[in-house]
Amino acid sequence: MTQTATIQTPTTQTATTQIFEIYIKADPQKIWDAITDPAWTARYGYQGRAEFDLRAGGVARHHANAQMRQMGLPEVIIDGEVLESAPPHRLVTTYRWLFSEENKAEGFTRVTWEIVVTTAGFCKLTVTHDLAGAPMMARAISSDFSEQGGGGWSWILSDLKSLLETGATLRG
Repeated sequence: MTQTATIQTPTTQTATTQIFEIYIKADPQKIWDAITDPAWTARYGYQGRAEFDLRAGGVARHHANAQMRQMGLPEVIIDGEVLESAPPHRLVTTYRWLFSEENKAEGFTRVTWEIVVTTAGFCKLTVTHDLAGAPMMARAISSDFSEQGGGGWSWILSDLKSLLETGATLRG
């Protein structure tokens, strides 16, 4: 499900692109809505409401849920800009964490969502995250699920799939 492209130097290895693929038994519009509609985004993964102005140059932002705010996170935890929007098949945004000053300083990365209908009638969802210059984010988004808040894209996409296919998330 996960592929990683790396750059190697004699002493370090840094992931610069992470690709996540998942197959979902849902039509492209339903998957698109689950990715871009705040009513859907608040139901899976970290359950923070996301909002997108789906035009080039539009705002992309993710809001903290109540539990996150109680932990001291800001109201907006991720910000970015819509670079490309082709409903219901492709969305490209910049993406920056606002959890801390250190996260902000890493700057913007780029996330591409692609939804393709297979000949078998289900969809392949690919999320490509270009992480050049963002080693903290690269480590965090590839992490395993943990009750303390980890899980990254694998957790988010698995929960999205569960919600779309069963009507329930992995936790409930």
